Amino acid sequence: MASSPAKQAAADAPCLSPLLSEFFAYVRYERGFSLKTLQSYQLQLQAVSSQLNDPDWCSLTEAQLQQHISSCRKSLKPRSLALRVAALRSFYRYLQLQGQVTTNPAVYLQVPKFDKPLPKNLDVDQLQQLLDVDTSDDMLACRDKAMLELFYSSGLRLDELVSANLQDIDWTEALIRVRGKGSKERILPVGRLAMQALRDWLSQRAALVSADEPALFVSKLKRRISHRQVQQRVKLWSQQQGLNQHLHPHMLRHSFASHLLESSSDLRAVQELLGHASLSSTQVYTHLDFGQLAKVYDQAHPRARKKSAGD
Repeated sequence: MASSPAKQAAADAPCLSPLLSEFFAYVRYERGFSLKTLQSYQLQLQAVSSQLNDPDWCSLTEAQLQQHISSCRKSLKPRSLALRVAALRSFYRYLQLQGQVTTNPAVYLQVPKFDKPLPKNLDVDQLQQLLDVDTSDDMLACRDKAMLELFYSSGLRLDELVSANLQDIDWTEALIRVRGKGSKERILPVGRLAMQALRDWLSQRAALVSADEPALFVSKLKRRISHRQVQQRVKLWSQQQGLNQHLHPHMLRHSFASHLLESSSDLRAVQELLGHASLSSTQVYTHLDFGQLAKVYDQAHPRARKKSAGD
């Protein structure tokens, strides 16, 4: 019987302990974790393994893990410690699933709190200035305008835009299907101006690549555009359009969320569009504190509304 991709990948990683190797294969092939998350978890768990001298993972206690985390407080920043704990929790959840352990010793590990910096966003006038791109007789400018418009129109992550294929666009309904974190798919509306920019790009794209290339956005090398190339082009247009600030794709996603919330106050809809699993993630993108979130919740939720004096 043929082995699964996860088991085969585990067998192909002899430098790791068997349990770690199987875990990394599991989260990659069966859970669909992004390569970035996979690399972060691998870095953290290999560091734990090295510092604890290749431990017997199934016999480690909560006290031993907490002692390790405490010993790293001077050498690691709070964010890195939090990532290490997240990797340990995920790893032990896998071991529980496999019947290797009965409890998760990492679930109550304590890490220092850290403040998440609020991402910056552009105001509406700045977005208008950025998107007022002259695409006449310039194939790359036409492509870049379509990318910028799509970022702002639909709130895409960088990886979602790079991974987009032609078949992901519903040209009739003005929708795009994207694959977000954890390979979760969601369907997003695409605005009128973004759809027009995409059609303009499509008319130029055919001269650059063959008909069997699936990627929506391609480079001069006639292949799918890279994350780095998109970042460079966004930065370039920020300079050329006179914004006088460092612009990156995530600022366009944040601007999309902020402007939607400002005009609609529909927090739940923004959460869905961004593909967030929890309101706390949406809160970071929208400059709201939890006091404001609670107010929105009290006003919007039928079983959370406070009774008026007349009730």
